[in-house]
Amino acid sequence: MSTDDTSSGLAIRSFVRRAGRLTDAQANAVMQHWRTFGLSPDGLLDFDAVFGRRAPRFLEIGFGMGDALLELAAANPGHDYVGVEVHEPGIGRLLRGLSDQQLNNVRVIRGDAADIVRKHIADASLAGVLVFFPDPWPKKRHHKRRLIQSGFTQLLADKLECGGQLHLATDWDDYACQMLSVLGAQPQLCNLAGNGCFARRPDSRPMTKFEIRGVRLGHGVWDLLFERAD
Repeated sequence: MSTDDTSSGLAIRSFVRRAGRLTDAQANAVMQHWRTFGLSPDGLLDFDAVFGRRAPRFLEIGFGMGDALLELAAANPGHDYVGVEVHEPGIGRLLRGLSDQQLNNVRVIRGDAADIVRKHIADASLAGVLVFFPDPWPKKRHHKRRLIQSGFTQLLADKLECGGQLHLATDWDDYACQMLSVLGAQPQLCNLAGNGCFARRPDSRPMTKFEIRGVRLGHGVWDLLFERAD
């Protein structure tokens, strides 16, 4: 995922491609199931053609190992989901899970979310965008690499249909505050929890193993729910 540095006009990447070990099972899943669940878009995506139906469409940016996306897709068969990720182990694990659970309402894109959203997602085509626990880039000098910046937030707002929701979550308090400030300044978006407030975690957001472990250790988690309201 890259964001634009408006002061220099250069694209700043908000991720690092980690050389995580791809297990045999994950590698096999990529080879066997990418043709079924993977997308390599060229131009704007036609979601009706991709999924063979018309339904509410949700985009998850940075799905990690895919746990939340699998749970959401299984719980909401009437919704379609597109997950974007750069890390191959997570892609492989999600593909295997989709095959094992016989879920046909998820498609996977490998690559930079900012480029994908900008080039391949039509305006007003999404019922929701999900960004759960993005890389916090905790060092102050790296804050410019954080995904949630004003330019990218504007781009996401453009892709939401009227009434569509942007749902973010983080376990870093200073990033949560930055997110709240950036989203609150976006005129197309309305904070469903009230101005300057964080939201309660909705029951619809699955809790990952990582989050559960953090909560047990006393870590805070902040949810943000904004709606496009033109």
